[in-house]
Amino acid sequence: MTARSGKVICDLTISADGYAAGLDQTEERPFGSDGGDGTGERLHAWMFDHADENRAEVARMAAAEAFVMGRNMFGPVRGAWDRQWNGWWGETPPFRAPVFVLTHHAREPQPMDGGTTFHFVTDGIESALARARAAADGGDIAVLGGATTVDQYLAAGLIEEPRLHIVPFTLGAGTRLFDGVPPLTFEQTAVRAATSVTHLTYRVVR
Repeated sequence: MTARSGKVICDLTISADGYAAGLDQTEERPFGSDGGDGTGERLHAWMFDHADENRAEVARMAAAEAFVMGRNMFGPVRGAWDRQWNGWWGETPPFRAPVFVLTHHAREPQPMDGGTTFHFVTDGIESALARARAAADGGDIAVLGGATTVDQYLAAGLIEEPRLHIVPFTLGAGTRLFDGVPPLTFEQTAVRAATSVTHLTYRVVR
C-alpha cells in the first residue's frame, strides 16, 4: 500500500483587490488600515459573524496535520525574542498540531494547551515545509500566512492548492497576495458564494 501524501495548501482571506492586511500594522492594529478597527474583524467577519454559514470552510482550515506561518502572523515582536510572546491566540491556540514559524532568530519550541506546539525555523521556507511534512505524517500541510509568506511559497512552486476567501470591499494598499509571484495557471476546483465572502479553491497547474 502506498503511503498517503498530503497536499500543501494555503488558506487566506483577502479583499477584492487582493490585500490580506492594510498599511501601518502595529501591535494594537495587527491588520493595519484594514477598513475596520485594525484587528481584521471586517476581513474575517465571515468566520465569526457568519460562522454557521461558513462552517465547512472554517473546519477545512483547521483540518491540516501541520501548519506553517510567518513571524508577522505569529506576532508583533521583531528582532531578537526580547519577551515571551506566544501568539495572538491565548493559551489554547486553535491549531492543535505542530506549527512551524519562520523567523531569523532562534527560539526553543513553545508547547501550548490543546496540542499546539510552535516550532521556530531559522533556515528558510523549504526547511519549514520539510519539517511540517515530517510532522504531518502523510496529512495535509497548511501555509497560513500572512500574504508575504504565502507569496514566498507560491513563488517557489511549493503550494498545490490555494484556497482564497474574497471579501467584497477594497483596501487599496497593504500586504498583497501574489506580490512578486511569477505567472501561475490555476484550475478552479470549487467556488461558493456566501453572504459576505466568496470561497475559491484552485489547483496549481503551472
